Amino acid sequence: MRFTILSASLFLLFTMASCGSRNASAVSDVLTTEMYTPEYAGGFRILGDSAHESVIIESVNPWQGADSIVRRLFIERGGEKAPADFDGQVISGNARRIVTMSSTQIAMLDAIGATGRVCGVSGIDYIYNPAIQSRRDSIADVGFEGAVDYERLTGAGPDLVMLYGVNGPNPMESKLRELGIPYIYIGDYLEESPLGKAEWVVVLAEITGQRRKGESVFIGIPQRYNALKARVDSTVGEAPSVMLNMPYGDSWFMPSTDNYTVRLITDAGGDYIYKKNSGNASRPIDLEEAYMLTSSADMWINTGTATTLAQVKAACPKFTDTRCYRNAQVYNNNLRTTKAGGNDYYESGIMHPDLILRDLITIFHPGILPADSLVYYRRLQ
Repeated sequence: MRFTILSASLFLLFTMASCGSRNASAVSDVLTTEMYTPEYAGGFRILGDSAHESVIIESVNPWQGADSIVRRLFIERGGEKAPADFDGQVISGNARRIVTMSSTQIAMLDAIGATGRVCGVSGIDYIYNPAIQSRRDSIADVGFEGAVDYERLTGAGPDLVMLYGVNGPNPMESKLRELGIPYIYIGDYLEESPLGKAEWVVVLAEITGQRRKGESVFIGIPQRYNALKARVDSTVGEAPSVMLNMPYGDSWFMPSTDNYTVRLITDAGGDYIYKKNSGNASRPIDLEEAYMLTSSADMWINTGTATTLAQVKAACPKFTDTRCYRNAQVYNNNLRTTKAGGNDYYESGIMHPDLILRDLITIFHPGILPADSLVYYRRLQ
């Protein structure tokens, strides 16, 4: 009798374990329905199933040059478990403690009211967000890529680390796997569409268990953006030619005609002056070509760290005889900065492409919109 009971118990345990394994595999296998279909972004998918609470977030080609590469995050919900052989990262429940390695991730969390979940950041002195700065003594500054303080990162107790990739896998991947800390790639910076960048807010909303809120936050952004663009399309005649950037060493980098900034310029009724680059990366030109382009431009924007015309003159003495410099048609996107030099244009601007567009319309075509103060741009004096 004793043997029979023991045998039955072992059989039951084996059966339960087998069912658990099959159920876990089944959950992963059926999470194939797009729970949200991005309209503008191309770098993410949120997969689920109406019968399950868990989801899988896929980051598609999450760094420059990536081809058919996917990084996956399984969010376990409702008692469901990821299978043991799941080929990605796994978190149990919604992320409540998050380390962000990019300030744009903070802007997206702020948009859904979730900055309170940030327990660690990269370079807190460069972050503009007031909610983060008000808690800076309780937020771990884990350092920058290549010099990450993993002891501090681990001490912050994150459920999830939000990474980004540049020209390959983030070097933090292997160490985070060793530490058993889940991570996800947030590829907003790879999106060329201003609206595609902002749409990543839905991913962060999903991670924090608020996808519907993320959708409701995002839906108004293209409405406002496209209304402004339509205003320009129906009103503007001639587009002013626009020069970009400042020298970096002996070169001057000019973005592609498909670049995020160039799309904003075009949608604001401007004409990007450099048409030679239609690739997927910025192209260096020499200072002489940059001078010729600037001489032909009506406007010159995004002038590095300069806040005055005198600073532009110090960096580019020869350029003071260009028409846009003489007419003080030089603008920079650094109106909102931290003492250390962090620029809110590259932070909260990701969630407000409509405000950036409004600034540029005001600069390129004064009088089309009601007189408003610039939000991210300043006119150099």
